[in-house]
Amino acid sequence: MFPISTIASYHEQLRQGITSCEAAVTFYLNRIKTYGHLNALVHVFAEEALERARELDAHQKAGNTLAPLHGVVVTIKDVLAWKAHPVSAASGMLKDFKSLFNATAVEKLLNAGAIIIGTNNCDEFAMGSSNENSAYGPVKNFIDEKRVPGGSSGGSAVAVQANLCMISLGSDTGGSVRQPADFCGVVGMKPTYGRISRHGLIAYGSSFDQVGILAQTVEDVALVLKVIAGADDFDSTVSSTPVPDYSEAIKQSSSKKPVAGYFKETLLHTGLDEEIKQKHLGFLAQLKADGYEVKELSFDLLDYIVPTYYILTTAEASSNLSRYDGVRFGHQSTPLKSDLTEFYSANRSEGFGKEVQRRIMLGTFVLSAGYYDAYYTKAQQVRRKLYEQCQLVFSEVDVLLMPVSPSTAFEIGEKSNDPLAMYLADIYTVFANLVGIPALSIPLFQHSNGLPFGLQMMGKHFDEVSLLRLADTWMKQYKA
Repeated sequence: MFPISTIASYHEQLRQGITSCEAAVTFYLNRIKTYGHLNALVHVFAEEALERARELDAHQKAGNTLAPLHGVVVTIKDVLAWKAHPVSAASGMLKDFKSLFNATAVEKLLNAGAIIIGTNNCDEFAMGSSNENSAYGPVKNFIDEKRVPGGSSGGSAVAVQANLCMISLGSDTGGSVRQPADFCGVVGMKPTYGRISRHGLIAYGSSFDQVGILAQTVEDVALVLKVIAGADDFDSTVSSTPVPDYSEAIKQSSSKKPVAGYFKETLLHTGLDEEIKQKHLGFLAQLKADGYEVKELSFDLLDYIVPTYYILTTAEASSNLSRYDGVRFGHQSTPLKSDLTEFYSANRSEGFGKEVQRRIMLGTFVLSAGYYDAYYTKAQQVRRKLYEQCQLVFSEVDVLLMPVSPSTAFEIGEKSNDPLAMYLADIYTVFANLVGIPALSIPLFQHSNGLPFGLQMMGKHFDEVSLLRLADTWMKQYKA
């Protein structure tokens, strides 16, 4: 019965009276208690979840139709606002803060019948690739507890991986949903920028951030995306493009096989694990054998992607996090300093962790007089070139394939003292955020070290339907 295979099968069991929402919540609460040492959740709302489950069971018994996410047990990353509940971005800066409103994505989850059972640990202010930069301590990978789960949505990925929930919401600024999905062997999707409202998502880089979804199946990702996507009066960057019924769309077979493309430079990169490289080359060969057209493309901007990403995101972070000064928001140092500059400095030095401080300083530097044009303006120009090249790529292919990460999950502490190595690990994921296209990771492969890793698939702007349909097909056909 539990854990569920899909939301659809769970709803069928509810209709047949085989199980109940209360039984589901009880199961997941027991799992959370058993695997609490993984540190995937920072807050668990046990009594509230059970009470909501009982209400939903009563609602069903009264003969009402099940809502799309009726009784679905969900966790949300600790950067999404839920009214009257703690939200801290895993930072001492926001310790004990409770939200005054619901994030739009959270509001839509609740309106669709979901049960939020807890909030997930993450890298502080979503800054990190390993979930080690958290005021609550690191998250452990369920498969090998000595290894990281990826970041920044590592807690969300582990919650799905360890069956602590059915679905989890994360956020993806440069791969923060796809990379932990890759390390944990689950499905992780970042939709097109603007597909889901960012209202109520604590900002890291406002022109990059996007709410993402983690699940065991593509089918469940499609269902949740249908629920939480769409226009929102509270977010001027969200698109008013109509939201398709993704669940129904992925069931419809395409009239012809899509054309797949890949950048040869991504598979020739010196930092890529040899076995990951060979598995991807083997997969491309398999696609050709199965009748797919596969195009090798050249991409001479690969080495510019990570620097461009970190210049722009740290600049945006420097601006976004300036509000956390101990006066408007955030931690206040004690005893209070009489000098205003010392007061601000003490509040921010104590409230922010080292990685957040590093990125704020980098962002402040690239925005400073004398360096703005040399760094920030140049990075914006490169971003434009990347966007233009992206349009050319998708005039030739329907889906772009590449690895998610250069390696499988690394050991906790392995890269803690080498920020540059950590940043370079984002080389394959940040492209989608720089140009705003939808991307997802599906867990197709198994490494000889026993760890899973995924295939990254990218599609055209707002064409999540084609991406999800193909991902669902390949998961069923090629998953090891």
